[in-house]
Amino acid sequence: MSRFLSERRKDLVPYTPGEQPKDMKYVKLNTNESPFPPSSKALKETKKAVGKLNLYPDPECKALTQKIAEMCGVDTSEVLVTNGSDEILNFAFIAFCDDKTKAVFPDITYGFYPVFADINNVPYEEIPLKDDFTINIDDYCGINKNIFIANPNAPTGIQISLADIEKILKTNPENIVVIDEAYVDFGGESAIPLIKKYNNLLVTQTFSKSRSMAGARLGFGVACSELISDLNTVKYSTNPYNINSMTMSAGMGVLSDNKYTRNNCKKIIENREFTVRKLEVLGFSCTESFANFVFVKHKSISGKELYLRLKEKGVLVRHFDKERITDYNRITIGDRKQMEFLIAKIKEILEEK
Repeated sequence: MSRFLSERRKDLVPYTPGEQPKDMKYVKLNTNESPFPPSSKALKETKKAVGKLNLYPDPECKALTQKIAEMCGVDTSEVLVTNGSDEILNFAFIAFCDDKTKAVFPDITYGFYPVFADINNVPYEEIPLKDDFTINIDDYCGINKNIFIANPNAPTGIQISLADIEKILKTNPENIVVIDEAYVDFGGESAIPLIKKYNNLLVTQTFSKSRSMAGARLGFGVACSELISDLNTVKYSTNPYNINSMTMSAGMGVLSDNKYTRNNCKKIIENREFTVRKLEVLGFSCTESFANFVFVKHKSISGKELYLRLKEKGVLVRHFDKERITDYNRITIGDRKQMEFLIAKIKEILEEK
């Protein structure tokens, strides 16, 4: 670091994205991307926007906001479109958390939450998951802090019910509850309908996973109009033109091709169940995933060793060094050919041991 870095930032530990190595061609199952290309309608709409790149994009994202509102069954004033769901999560830390109002989230969850808290000088608490990696709902009831929960959770894939989310909302009426639904389209149940009932709920989603647009960086949040107004204040104080024209157009195309998205999600769910069955036969234990990945461990090979051996054989999975989960690997669900290749390489590794 340079001598000019602020004292406030010197201890900041940044988020670590999944590796993107270029040394060889890999079967890439480490960053929860979709194995399927974007909708042809998304590509068509994107091409239309290229000729207008000399102009600023619509800062209000009116057409896309309307399309998302229709999909979610809410009013346009209850939607905010952002540069990936990471941006709206960061906005939530900025808008609603401070020295007087702490943030809380599980000790095993999306790794960006503590980074958002640290960079915004927000005090936070990590609440341990139970031994089976499920959330103890009672730990979040009546705690008078702003709550961030990924549902389904990452990297475990485990979800909590809408009844449990309601219990948290009811017992924390003076605090914000953020439900991060990046993986909800792979078998989860969205909390979006609850925004009509609870004015302290913010639900975030992304186009990166089920909608095959990780490279476009597009997400959104849904909440009561008052919360969205607060988040817009942060947006217009940082980057009013946060969605570029081509991404905005691609988003419109994706949402006009919902059948394509649903079919891709169905294939990923089928491939997830196929992969779990095959891995269990090989002696792996897997958490119950409702996401586009599985979280697995094997009794006779460490998570780190399996990750390294798979990398040698041309397969990338995600390994975490955190003590509680170091025996596990998170494996993104790809197409059937990719998953069959993964299983074959794991068999080789186990046989070699």
